[in-house]
Amino acid sequence: MTAPANTREYNGLTIPTPGKFELDPAHTRVSFVARHMMVSKVRGGFTSASGSIVIAEDPLQSHVEVNIDAASIDTGVADRDGHLRSPDFLHVEQWPALTFKSTRVIGLSGNEFRLVGDLTIRDVTREVELDVEFEGHAKSPWGQEVIGFSATTEIDREEFGITWNQALETGGVLVGKKVKIEIGAEGVRQS
Repeated sequence: MTAPANTREYNGLTIPTPGKFELDPAHTRVSFVARHMMVSKVRGGFTSASGSIVIAEDPLQSHVEVNIDAASIDTGVADRDGHLRSPDFLHVEQWPALTFKSTRVIGLSGNEFRLVGDLTIRDVTREVELDVEFEGHAKSPWGQEVIGFSATTEIDREEFGITWNQALETGGVLVGKKVKIEIGAEGVRQS
């Protein structure tokens, strides 16, 4: 892929000119990792996410909005996925989406920055900070201008009202409180 013409320099980094980018669902993945039985980790993700990234004239004023289809949760185990969709966890019939809306960009250093915003799971909204890496900006073979980002954060699921658990005979609990979130996103310029 070749670099598109719509670029500018900012703090030694080549970034896109201002505009709106829609998330490409085929190249965007929201994944998570949670402890299981205190001895291992379960990995999963959501197969359906949409949203937009608006690159502002001042890059620190840029913002992101993401909508995740809660029912698209996938850990590779149908029974577990069904339980995660149930009222014990995401309760997808009552709250069909998880949302994130950024409020500010802080701590820019090279191609890494911190994105602060409001994450809503079920009916609870909490401020979270994501460590983000700008992966690049290119023109696809099909003429589309694309940008890529990766991001990580960790949340306490109980802070979002997801408190179901089961004590183990050997001590500890079945499901850990902390959930690591990993995001890989690609956006396509719309304007």
